[in-house]
Amino acid sequence: MNRLFIIVITVFITVISCRKTEPSLPADSQMLDGPVEGLTASQAQQFLRGDAAFNDQVFTKETGLGPLFVSASCGSCHAGDGKGHPFTTLTRFGQSDSLGNTFLASGAPQLQNRALPGFDPEHIPAGAPFSKFTPPANTGMGFIDAVTDEDIIAMSDPDDADGDGISGVPNWITLKSYVVPRVGSINKNGHHIGRFGKKSGAYDLVQQTAAAYNQDMGITSTYEPFDTYSGQAIDPEISNQTLLDVVFYLKTLKAPIQRNANSADVVNGKALFLQAGCGKCHVSELKTGASPVAALNYKTFYPYTDLLLHDMGAGLDDGYTEGNAKTSEWRTPALWGLGLSKNSQGGVYYLLHDGRANTIEEAILLHGGEALGSRNKYNALTAKEKQQLITFLESL
Repeated sequence: MNRLFIIVITVFITVISCRKTEPSLPADSQMLDGPVEGLTASQAQQFLRGDAAFNDQVFTKETGLGPLFVSASCGSCHAGDGKGHPFTTLTRFGQSDSLGNTFLASGAPQLQNRALPGFDPEHIPAGAPFSKFTPPANTGMGFIDAVTDEDIIAMSDPDDADGDGISGVPNWITLKSYVVPRVGSINKNGHHIGRFGKKSGAYDLVQQTAAAYNQDMGITSTYEPFDTYSGQAIDPEISNQTLLDVVFYLKTLKAPIQRNANSADVVNGKALFLQAGCGKCHVSELKTGASPVAALNYKTFYPYTDLLLHDMGAGLDDGYTEGNAKTSEWRTPALWGLGLSKNSQGGVYYLLHDGRANTIEEAILLHGGEALGSRNKYNALTAKEKQQLITFLESL
């Protein structure tokens, strides 16, 4: 009896000790991954299938990789669904104005800088305009997808009617043949509003995902059937079901959760952010319209973007563009999740469209064009006020 008691106690102590030494799960506010609340049981299953395809599936030669590619998996460019790193930064090339891409025959718009053995990777053709695009964080994309065209247009001010020096505009793009317009999508002379990508060059998450499989990994689908090396249509290397599971996963990732929202520095920093006029482009609050996913229906969310293109000045003009955007125009990036960016970037910030800024202050000081007034107001703050504003941004 004593021996049995000793064994039971020993096992109990061992279990408790193991639990104490196991790493605890990070709080939801410290992670970008995870589904929105309110998914049905079948939707939760589809989310998990998409999660596995996005984060676990690594392509090889035998499963369709390449022969030219940038990466072998989705998750390698979006670790933890966060921002990318210089190693995973993409190069887009070939278009300098609204007339379209003139280097399609040379592999544009995406440079595939890696290749399977026996093949040569691509190089930027002589004379081609190009820009570096650091992969963005993925979370909250379903909310952005569900903002109505009317709300986006209402935030635009193409002629700067209010005289504040800010004149954001949508990027009106031509739809891919496989894209199905949202209910209520506005058609302007055959063009629709893009909202994904650094210049809003993609209409929806189906286009964004199908293009990423094809251009990033060389994987064909019924949506993007052309092999990027031969230019010939080949059998799909990924099923429609898997691709749409990934689309659903991206659409139903939760919105980032702000941290320390009530601390004095964060509260004061937000006030300074708004006083500097940053909120005119980084609009704090948006709402969704009708969505086929009930959990995204008519929700208020806080992304800090207006989804519009803004002229950011000569310093951020790379000479490359997409759709009808000018070369100096960039879509206002959502700031939510900013403070978690370093988690997926090796402990260092790589901010702006190409990752050139290693601190939030560097990113602010590189703002020009329509944002010049806000940059000047930031420069006029005291050192303590600047730190409070940055503390607020890191709380998002």
